[in-house]
Amino acid sequence: MEPLHIIGGGMAGSEAAWQAAQAGVRVVLHEMRPAKGTFAHRTGDFAEMVCSNSFRSDDSEQNAVGLLHWEMRAAKGLILEAAEAHRLPAGGALAVDRDPFAAYVTQKLKGHPLISTCYEEVTELPSTGNWIVATGPLTSTALAQSIGAATGAAQLAFFDAIAPIVYADTVDMSVAWMQSRYDKGETLEEQTAYMNCPMTREHYDAFIAALLGAEKTEFHDGETASYFDGCLPIEVMAERGPETLRHGPMKPRGLTNAHDPATKPYAVVQLRQDNKLGTLFNIVGFQTKMKYGAQQAVFKMIPGLENASFARLGGIHRNTFINSPTLLDDQMRLKSRPNIRFAGQITGVEGYVESAAMGLVAGRMAAAELQGRSLPPPPPETAMGALITHITGGADAKTFQPMNVNFGLFPPIDAKAGRKGRQTRYKAFTDRAKAAFTTWLA
Repeated sequence: MEPLHIIGGGMAGSEAAWQAAQAGVRVVLHEMRPAKGTFAHRTGDFAEMVCSNSFRSDDSEQNAVGLLHWEMRAAKGLILEAAEAHRLPAGGALAVDRDPFAAYVTQKLKGHPLISTCYEEVTELPSTGNWIVATGPLTSTALAQSIGAATGAAQLAFFDAIAPIVYADTVDMSVAWMQSRYDKGETLEEQTAYMNCPMTREHYDAFIAALLGAEKTEFHDGETASYFDGCLPIEVMAERGPETLRHGPMKPRGLTNAHDPATKPYAVVQLRQDNKLGTLFNIVGFQTKMKYGAQQAVFKMIPGLENASFARLGGIHRNTFINSPTLLDDQMRLKSRPNIRFAGQITGVEGYVESAAMGLVAGRMAAAELQGRSLPPPPPETAMGALITHITGGADAKTFQPMNVNFGLFPPIDAKAGRKGRQTRYKAFTDRAKAAFTTWLA
C-alpha cells in the first residue's frame, strides 16, 4: 500500500497522521520546523500551541465546541487525549499546559511504528501520491504560491493576533484575586482558576485612551487588515466604542472582588493559567497589534500588573486559507487534483479544536481510500459534519471567512424542542449529534 504523506505537524496534521496510522496506513509526516521557523512558533514540536492555551468550553450538552470535544474523544483523537493528560484548571473550559502537551503529541507520533517524519519544507503541491495539506494559517510563502497556482484563485488572507503571557509571581495579589466567573467548576481549583484585576471607571477610561493612542504595527503597502471576529486585537475592539471591552473580555459580571466585596468593579481583566506549574498566566482576550514598547506601558496600567514581567508579548501575523466551498469536494479533496486533501485552518475553520477535528476526518477518509474503502463524511447533524458541510459547499463562497463551530451550522432541530428554551434546544442539538456520530463511527 502506498503511504499517506501529510504536510504540516500542527493540530490538523498531527491528528490526521494519528488517525491514518491507527487505521493501518503508513504515514510520512513532513514538517519544516525547526529548520525553518515561523513568526509564531518557538519549537519544532508537533501540535505546538501558538496563541491561546485553551480549547474553550468542555460542555458537550450546551456548547458546540464542547460537543466537538465529545466527538473527538469518541473517535479516540490524539489531540484530546493529550489535552486530558495535561489539563489545567480553567472553570468550564479545557485549558492545557502547552509545552508538555506538544511534547506528548510529538512523542506519540514519533513512537508509532507506521509514522515516519521528514523535516523539510515542501515548496510545491505534489502531482503524484496521496497527500493531506495541513499547513495551517502560516503556510510557507513558496507552498502558498503553489496552492494559488493550482487552484487558479488568489489566496485569501486575514490577520490573527496573540495575547501576552505574564509571570504569575509578578502580579500584585493584594490587588488581584483568584476566581472563575460565576465560580464555575466542580472543584475549588476550577472555581478559582483565573486571576482577576479590577478597574474603577477612572482606571478603565484611562486604559481605553492609552490603548487607542498606542503605537501599532503597520501593515505593508497594499495590505488591508481583515480580522477574524473571534480573535480581534483588543485595540480594534476598543475602536468600536468605549464600552465595547466592558461587554467583552473585560466584563465584570459574575465576579466579586475578594479584597473589597462590597464594591463592584467597573471592569475586570482576567488572566488564565498557562502552564501546570502555575508560573505563567495569559491575559484573556488581550490579543494585540501594539508594538512591544507600547504593550509594556499600556498593560502595566492594569491594577495589579504595574510591576508585571512578561514571558511573551503579544503580536500579529498573517493567516492564509483557501476558498474551500469552491475548491474542495465532500471528501475534502481538491477537485482539480483529487490526490490532495486539505485539512485544518487552511480550509477556513477557526480554532485548535476545529482544526484538529478536520485533520481527524481527513486522516480517516484518506486511510479508507488507500485501503480501497469509501468513508462518507460525518452526518451534518454532528459537529464534525456541520463543519465539513460548511467548508465544502454550505458557506457562501463570495463571503467565505474563517468560522468556529456553532449551532448555526447544524440542520434545524424539531420545532417543538426549539420552543422550550435555549438549554432544551441546545441539548436537543447535542443528543441528536451524539447519536448520529456514534452511528457514523460504527
